[in-house]
Amino acid sequence: MISRAAGIGLSFVAALVAARPATAQADPLLAGRIDSWFAEAQRLAPGTWGIAVADAKGNLLWSHNATESMIPASTVKVLTTGFARTVLGPTAQVPTRVLATGRVHPANGEWVGTWAIQMNGDVTLERMPGTGPTFRELAAQLRAKGITRLRGPLSITAEHGPADATYPAAWSAKHRGRYFAPLIGPVMLHENLVVITVAPAAKAGGRAVLIGASPRGIASLVTVKAVTRQGRRSRLGLQPTSNGGWVVTGTIGRSAGPRGILATVRDPKKLVEAVWSQALSDEGITWTPSSAVPRPPAGSVEEVLAEVRSPIFDSVAAEVNRRSLNPGAELMLQWAGGRNEAAVRLTEHVNAITGIANGAYLVDGSGLSYEDRVTPYTFVAYLSRFPQTPAGKGFPFLLPANGSGTLHHLRAGFPTAGVVRAKTGTLAQAANVVGYLGRPDGVLLVALLYNGPRPWAARQAEWRLFRLLGADGIVVPADTAPMDNGQLGGESDTAEPATENNQ
Repeated sequence: MISRAAGIGLSFVAALVAARPATAQADPLLAGRIDSWFAEAQRLAPGTWGIAVADAKGNLLWSHNATESMIPASTVKVLTTGFARTVLGPTAQVPTRVLATGRVHPANGEWVGTWAIQMNGDVTLERMPGTGPTFRELAAQLRAKGITRLRGPLSITAEHGPADATYPAAWSAKHRGRYFAPLIGPVMLHENLVVITVAPAAKAGGRAVLIGASPRGIASLVTVKAVTRQGRRSRLGLQPTSNGGWVVTGTIGRSAGPRGILATVRDPKKLVEAVWSQALSDEGITWTPSSAVPRPPAGSVEEVLAEVRSPIFDSVAAEVNRRSLNPGAELMLQWAGGRNEAAVRLTEHVNAITGIANGAYLVDGSGLSYEDRVTPYTFVAYLSRFPQTPAGKGFPFLLPANGSGTLHHLRAGFPTAGVVRAKTGTLAQAANVVGYLGRPDGVLLVALLYNGPRPWAARQAEWRLFRLLGADGIVVPADTAPMDNGQLGGESDTAEPATENNQ
């Protein structure tokens, strides 16, 4: 399913030994700043705090509950990224193909034979921001081969396993089906979300008007029953139908502007069918799904009629982390570990890299599950060790920089972007930040984990610490291999030592 970079392996983990937390000689000024900050953080956000601040070697400079197993939320994506990159390599791509057996009829351009779309869980396919590979590109390749007619119902296959999409078993039932927790699997299009935009009618009492539907092609699945009322207030709803479509209900104010509604897809195959039909039409290809598939000529063999590929892995991973995209993280985990034991393999990877036998217990790749557990010390050990592996080169640059993505609140207080490279994690009772912080005297590895009733206050406190430590910071260097950086820790010969949208 995915092209793999050569030479990537796990043989290096055999030399790792069981890790023990080690405390380096910390800068007294640094320690004093964190002491003062933590006293205030505990007051404003009572709960369980787990903190590990380490030098680039993973030597602890300041810690609190560093070996406490805590809910990591979306900071798990840091570990998923490293695991998938190790298995796949930084340039791996996910293909989407049209596979067929038969030939083009020379007289009328009809494809005589069988055909199917092979989908492999490319999270960038027709993706939400409006970029990435598209079905129309596939249709254009068919047209370029002289195909102007297709017959037969849509068949969807996957290279490995069933062509479907399901909710990860570890996800809470209360999350499933929300915009940040759609169906996951090989059948993934437009992140398995739709956006439907309506505007008020010219007169009160009239039906609202459908003015936009994304991805292109789903307008045929949308029925608008919302009514226009006087004023500006709107109360719109979106109800799924038995045929995989949606009904827009409620009211929209006559003086209101266009209103967009975001919804998850309950039947991804219906979505694929609608978008595929539109793509064929746009390229001048007639499709008759109700007709029987013509029998392919004798001796025909299956071939790839059309193919598009995702961006390379590093590009996908950087976007997944910047947007904290749960389906993207789960699909990266599936690409690397399969669909059955992937979380087990992820946990084993983390334990092997860090040398900590019980530092992590992971049941998904996104961190949306409340069952995940990671210690703060495991995070800093991973941040230290993974960049030293063959797959870890440039790893910090797959995490958002201060001022971007889920770190957009860290725009002010730093001399430049790139002082921080980190990942946030948020659940109902978790607010975490894990990553790298560049300073003139060396790179700090920071894991701030909070589990308790005041996640918003905890997150504000975490931002304050990053601003405090990074006010005179420098851009995190490309080479994050451990170095003897004086005040931030000396040599160590031992292996050194965690809103409800899961950002």
